[in-house]
Amino acid sequence: MKTEFKFSNLLGTVYRQGNLVFTPDGTCVLSPVGNRVSCFDLVNNKFFTFSYEHRKNISRIALNPKATLLLSVDEDGRAILVNFVRRTVLYHFNFKEHVTDLQFSPDSKYISVTTYRQIQLWRTPNYLEDRQFAPFIRYRIYTGHHSEILSLTWSRDSRFFLTASRDLTARIYSVESSEASAASVLGGHRDAVVGAYFSADQESIYTVTKDGALFIWKYALLTFKDEDEVDSMAVDDGDESRMRWLTTQRHYFNQDSKVRSSAFHPDTSLLVIGFDSGVFGIYELPDFNMIHTLSISQHEIDYISINKTGEWLAFGAAKLGQLLVWEWQSESYILKQQGHFDSINCLVYTPDGSRIITGADDGKIKVWDATSGFTIVTFDEHISGVTALQFSKRGNVLFSASLDGSIRAWDLIRYRNFRTFTAPERLQFSSLAIDPSGEVVCAGSLDNFDIHLWSVQTGQLLDRLSGHEGPVSCLSFADEGGVLASASWDKTVRIWNIFGRHVSVEPFEQQSDVLAIALRPDSKQVAVSTLDGQLTFWDVENGRQVGLIDGRNDISGGRYQSDRFTAKNSNRSKSFTTICYNSDGTSIIAGGNTKYICLYDIDNEVLLRKYTISRNMALDGTVDYLNSRNMTDAGPLALLDDQGEASDLENRIDKTLPGASRGDLSARKVRPAIRTTAVMFSPAGRSFAAASTEGLLIYSVEDEFFFDPFDLDIDVTPSAALFALKNEHDYLKATVIAFRLNERYLIHQIYESIPPRDIPIISRRLPVVYLPRMLTFIASIMDDSPHLEFHLRWISSILNSHGRYLKDHRIEVAAELRGIQKHVTKLQRELVRLSDKNTYLLEYLMKDQEPLDSFMHLVKN
Repeated sequence: MKTEFKFSNLLGTVYRQGNLVFTPDGTCVLSPVGNRVSCFDLVNNKFFTFSYEHRKNISRIALNPKATLLLSVDEDGRAILVNFVRRTVLYHFNFKEHVTDLQFSPDSKYISVTTYRQIQLWRTPNYLEDRQFAPFIRYRIYTGHHSEILSLTWSRDSRFFLTASRDLTARIYSVESSEASAASVLGGHRDAVVGAYFSADQESIYTVTKDGALFIWKYALLTFKDEDEVDSMAVDDGDESRMRWLTTQRHYFNQDSKVRSSAFHPDTSLLVIGFDSGVFGIYELPDFNMIHTLSISQHEIDYISINKTGEWLAFGAAKLGQLLVWEWQSESYILKQQGHFDSINCLVYTPDGSRIITGADDGKIKVWDATSGFTIVTFDEHISGVTALQFSKRGNVLFSASLDGSIRAWDLIRYRNFRTFTAPERLQFSSLAIDPSGEVVCAGSLDNFDIHLWSVQTGQLLDRLSGHEGPVSCLSFADEGGVLASASWDKTVRIWNIFGRHVSVEPFEQQSDVLAIALRPDSKQVAVSTLDGQLTFWDVENGRQVGLIDGRNDISGGRYQSDRFTAKNSNRSKSFTTICYNSDGTSIIAGGNTKYICLYDIDNEVLLRKYTISRNMALDGTVDYLNSRNMTDAGPLALLDDQGEASDLENRIDKTLPGASRGDLSARKVRPAIRTTAVMFSPAGRSFAAASTEGLLIYSVEDEFFFDPFDLDIDVTPSAALFALKNEHDYLKATVIAFRLNERYLIHQIYESIPPRDIPIISRRLPVVYLPRMLTFIASIMDDSPHLEFHLRWISSILNSHGRYLKDHRIEVAAELRGIQKHVTKLQRELVRLSDKNTYLLEYLMKDQEPLDSFMHLVKN
């Protein structure tokens, strides 16, 4: 039984707040997602999330020019230094202030950190130096601004840097004291300076203000024609004392909105401006030629980044959680991803485990690719929150239940809604179950005590099962026999035979309200989660209880900011709201309104592992003890509304109330609470997904090949395997030795050296103990290997030779068979897509072949 699950990825959210960073090669973009960092590979179309966590949401990230060090800082100024290549944490550091900008110098010697009105310069930790106890050494502190610093930009030679501030000025600072005379103040702006940038030759400076103005500055000789006119002329070395940075041009963007973000690419002289209306514009400097403008969001664009070549633009919109990468020359999207706007309520795996479908309170259903992590398609036909999802055992059909009173069936091949089921009266459906044959769909509601049954073929309401005396909270179908299990708040679980129109056994009486149920894969046992925090296990055929797990102390934990009681005495988090069996039915995983997910062994009734889904202190319920210093007479300090104290007028106005000019004086901040709304094992059992406040968390077992030899003796060596392969041509012996050594490179070499004609013979004589390893190896190399027919021949020969053994031991080899199925299905889709694209080309070539053949025949004659 696999228990060593580790965090592997975070889906469902692509951008929360902070800045976006391109890698030096321009092919990957880094994005903060809550208290973690995700890296999106734009070329290979996949992404991963770093496993480390911050205590609060990340506000700024920076990557050094060599792409070896990643520095991330949260809202409280706590920084984590990470080895970007190995994805390991190197050092923790606390800047003790909120960081507004973070940049590595182009020569990687310094790290610039802006904290409110100060700029701190730190030396970059270097492995070439002697090992130090504290790798962060502060070089200098710069002051001069009178308000918050918004951005910082380095010069190419790493000698100077520019800062932009809310005090309507931009300032130039020098790194070395010998060049301190170059420090200057660029004033004259009428609003906060959003960004300040050097040109490629560093002869010009561009400053962008929040009111939509662009100032172009030149370093020139100051002359006075009269007291109101300032002119510039050629540089003279003898008049160095009269040299100043002067405004030579002023341009305006002429948009009916404020500038929210900006970015500049010196090599191409492109300036990209993001407005709070969701529109961005691209301008060519210094002539200020507008290339184009485009609306990409309904809310403000919070951050813009440009890759090294200047071809790709990355945009982040925190309000809707959008991350976009735009290629401005071809005017096309390289990446367009958006997470759920509201919390995720439910999730389900496809039967082959290649995709994960999620439903949320925003009424949207998203299909995620389990391998790449990206969204494939989004369904938005529901007009209210999606509460349940179920996948049909046969065919690519997905069913969804919603609070809008409808059950919808989706075709995942054509990506369309082909059937809608409704009840005679208005109901808000909260639970859903599908018959294994895919012919009957059942739904329950919290507004009604009946279970509704529809025919999938006709869409007609077939029956209403009555018997529960409380709202139906959960439904689950057995894999065979037409057995339906239902749970209700009337403290009972009922087993129905929907085709026999009677209750199979007496109701299973519980001690408390039933929150969730799950049927074991063999349909002989049902697990029941109740409000008192207990997991009970019942024999479906005999109707008797066979097990009990008390999980109140295992899952309890976490205190809200407004709680007047301790986390230990809180009844909010002492029950499981979602449970799921693993593929072999030996263990069960459970989650609830807390930060923990518990994995139990059913036979021994013991806790195997307890996973903490988040340590983000910006969420309620992640800490067990509150700091009494944060408690005031008006309530917790974190919940008080300080919007009226903002410096900008547009930030002081509360736009939640129509016509309000001063806002709601009784308003309080809203803090999201940590919880697990759904948890589910993958069909292969090698990973599980948990829908939480942070997003869709994926935990998986490490499946990388490593040196794990077994059944060794003195003759089992790599040289013996190569000798059997090359000299004796005994391919079976070489294969067995390679598997006994478990060296991947050796297995790969011997595997591809076997002639195709010998594959049926070797697969027939291969010992069954090596079948799981062989299937796992074939599945691992199918994506990157060009020998498609070779792999398919191996799979076909193994299934033909050992089909009966695999069927008898399907539980033990379920993970390997699922892996083969997933990769074969992916290969089929790619070949079909490629064939469809080349159909017309092949027809054209075949038509041209006939005149060519006639011409060659005439030439020969």
